[in-house]
Amino acid sequence: MPAPQTERDIKASGVRLRVMDAGSGPPLLLLHGMFVDHRTWDSVSQELSDQFRVVSVDLPGFGESEKPPDSRFPYTIEGMGEAIADLYAGLGLGRAALVGHGLGGAVAAAVASTHPELVSHLVLVNSMSYPAEFDIRRRAAMMPLLGSFVFKQLLGRNAFRSYFNNFMLSERGAIAQSRIDDYYYTFSEPAARASAFATLRATADTRALIAHIARVSSPTLVVWGRHDRVYPAAHGQMLARQLPGQSFHLLDSGHLPQEERPTAVADLIGSFVRDQRASG
Repeated sequence: MPAPQTERDIKASGVRLRVMDAGSGPPLLLLHGMFVDHRTWDSVSQELSDQFRVVSVDLPGFGESEKPPDSRFPYTIEGMGEAIADLYAGLGLGRAALVGHGLGGAVAAAVASTHPELVSHLVLVNSMSYPAEFDIRRRAAMMPLLGSFVFKQLLGRNAFRSYFNNFMLSERGAIAQSRIDDYYYTFSEPAARASAFATLRATADTRALIAHIARVSSPTLVVWGRHDRVYPAAHGQMLARQLPGQSFHLLDSGHLPQEERPTAVADLIGSFVRDQRASG
């Protein structure tokens, strides 16, 4: 039976963050990627909460967390990383296994690089890492002035659905359209769109992130969807070769293996953390 989940807000780096907390045992902290929120981990969290304390958080500017203007919060990998490092104290986590998907993977790598004392194990799932070829929607969003208007005003529900179905998911990896719509309704708020746009612009250059990856010392598991059209599987293979004590696994999914293959992702995370703890 999944452990009951509690929901609360915690302030970190001056920003109110929405946190979900379930189970007991060794702590796992789960970070989501772009255009989704903590709900992307729901099934994985349910699978793991009978063995671990599983905490999932909405990053600054996403989900139910506060969405400050970029004049008050830097939507950079480093800025989000410091907010997550600050969150550890508010949660009383001590050292924890840190799991990140997409954007959340980049944030997790930055935390592991700058605060190694906080990260017992690192798990990167289809993580932002090396420069990627943006699809036409993202390229349009990055254009000065016009990009801001397109992203904040014109990206409607149908375009959002199309992006999910054609780029985020594999051909056989359909998830309920109602779930995609839930993500859209959260994203569609003006403050949420502004935060997502600021994040896209602030994270377009990944050179600082690549430097963080080179300094990671935590044992690392890399999990990737074989059919990812956002960050190709070749990125995962390159990433795994750079990281210490790494283990690399390809799954039959697109960019969201935690939604398309939640049991497989949960099994990989649980086994990796248990094995590393036993060998340590």
